[in-house]
Formats: sequence, C-alpha cells, structure tokens
Amino acid sequence: MSNLKVAVIGVGHLGKEHARVYAELPGVELVGVVDIQRQQAEKISQQYNTQCFSNYKEVIDKVEAVSIAVPTKSHYLIAKEFLQCGVHVMIEKPMTGTVSEARELIDISKTKKAVLQAGYIERFNPAIDAIKKLSINPRFIECHRLSPFTFRSADIGVVLDLMIHDIDIILHITGSKVKKFDAVGVNVISDKEDIANVRIQFQNGCVANLTASRVSITSMRKMRLFSEDSYISIDYQKRDALIYKKSPSLTLKALNITEMDVSTIADLKSYVFGDLLKVEHITMDNCEPLKKELESFVDCIVKHKNPVVSGEEGLKAIEVANDILYEIEKNLKFAHNTGYGG
Repeated sequence: MSNLKVAVIGVGHLGKEHARVYAELPGVELVGVVDIQRQQAEKISQQYNTQCFSNYKEVIDKVEAVSIAVPTKSHYLIAKEFLQCGVHVMIEKPMTGTVSEARELIDISKTKKAVLQAGYIERFNPAIDAIKKLSINPRFIECHRLSPFTFRSADIGVVLDLMIHDIDIILHITGSKVKKFDAVGVNVISDKEDIANVRIQFQNGCVANLTASRVSITSMRKMRLFSEDSYISIDYQKRDALIYKKSPSLTLKALNITEMDVSTIADLKSYVFGDLLKVEHITMDNCEPLKKELESFVDCIVKHKNPVVSGEEGLKAIEVANDILYEIEKNLKFAHNTGYGG
C-alpha cells in the first residue's frame, strides 16, 4: 500500500507542528506545506524535506488529505474546495465561524465520502479517555482556560478561540443537550470578547461554569468535575490529573460515625483516604495529544472509520458557542442601554 499523501495548509504556530507530526508518521508522505507567508512556507518545507506553496489551490490535485490550520475566517472556503474534490480534511478549531458553514461542509463530506474531522486536541488527552471509561455522571463542572493575548486569533473572540475546547469536552462528557445558560463577556484589547464566563445548565441536570480569558498574565488550563461518587481534577498545563472515586461504604450512615469514640473519629481521615477512596493519578508526560489526533485522522482514512471528533460534533460545539456569543452581545447591549456598562 502506498503512503497517504498529505499537505498542511497554514504552517504558523500550530500548523508547523502538524507538519512535524506528519513528517514522522509511518505510512504518510508530507507532499507539501502551504502558507501565504512564502518565507515561512520555505522554512518549514526545508525543515521537513518537502515542497512549499503559497496558494492552497496548487496542492489540491496532489494530495489525499490535508490539515487546515489557517485563521478561522478562511476555514470554510478552503475546506469546501478540498472536500468537493474528495480530499479528506482535518480542520483546526473552531471548524467554522458559523453554523451554516459547518452544516454545508458536513453535507459535502458525506456526498463525497470524505473524512471531516474537527481539531479538538483535548479529546485525545489521556485524562479525558480515563473519564469516559469510568462512565462518570458529572453534576457540576468547572473550567478555567486563561492565557496572555497572542494576537494569533484576532479574527475571533475568546469563546471561539479558547472556550470552545471546554465546550466540546463538556458536551462530550455530559452527553446531554443544553437547557439554558447565562453568559457575559468583556472586550479588553480586541473588538471582540477577550474575557468570558458562562454558566450552562444541561437537560440531565448537570451544571457547568466556564471561564476563558486571553488577557491573563499567567496561563491556566484546568477542569474540575464533581459527581455523586467521584471528584476529578485535570491540569492540562501540568499534564496530569487526579481521579478520586469513593466506595459505596463512604457515607456517614455506612460509617456509623455517631457510635464511634473520639480516638476512632480522629483516625477517620486516614481511613477514608486509605481504604474508601480510590485515587488514580493520570500522567500525560509521555503522550502527545496532537500526534494521537493526527494518527487517528490517518487511521480513519485508511480504515474507512468515523473520526473521533466528527464534523457533526464540531458543529455542536459551534452551535453552543454561537448561542453564548449571542447572549454576550445581548447582555452588552443591555448594559450599554441601561448605563450599567459604565
């Protein structure tokens, strides 16, 4: 079997990492990299011993699959042209800027029988895999995703830039539709929201509180999940996670604490954490989620499988994100009209 011919469209901060991974994957031939910044395309092409191009149209007839890592405003047009030619497409998040664009790409991919994968890298995080395997039913989820302003995604606000990762993960974990939400956002540097907070209530009763900022001095990427029998803490930045899962015996009634003497109660803490709580530490040090993501994309193409993060799932995240943006805009107008905005 011949190698799968792949190109990367846009080799800036993230795209150049796609090129690196493809160049290392067995069964894959990186036939070219594309960037409107010719100097950058040349630099990456030399680094990975491949061709460089300034226009994505030049590689359409040369490839079987592409990664698209250009600014969001160009995702739809570029992906559409490749899909219409039957080329498999992996698009970095968010898949598109609008719901209608995402739906059209999904329809084309089905018609052409081409794989369409949305680039939500956190789905390939070992901690997320572990959570799904435990079949945890979360009741409350809290997410913080903060970073300094990078100027790389100025064409979109922080909801589509950063919060979309957590939106996708929460939709994936809860498996429930949104019932209602409240959202606020503030413009600080750009003309779009740079800080946002949303509280989402799902139809299954789970509540999620998400905060995203791209004007923070320090970076933070954390998620905490609470269920009736588990507590999970994930630090994406430190690349580790802790999962606490309790025994059915861990209740005040089961422990019969009212009949314990003082000395027994004093030892209860060590007993609970030693015998009644299962603590699992998940490390992510030896795993590169991007490599797993692109390996999965290639595997789906070769074995004719559905992607881990399909176009439909990319659409769901965009639908929720756009509803959040509408709510933010509505609240901003209310604040301005009533004078509460200062």
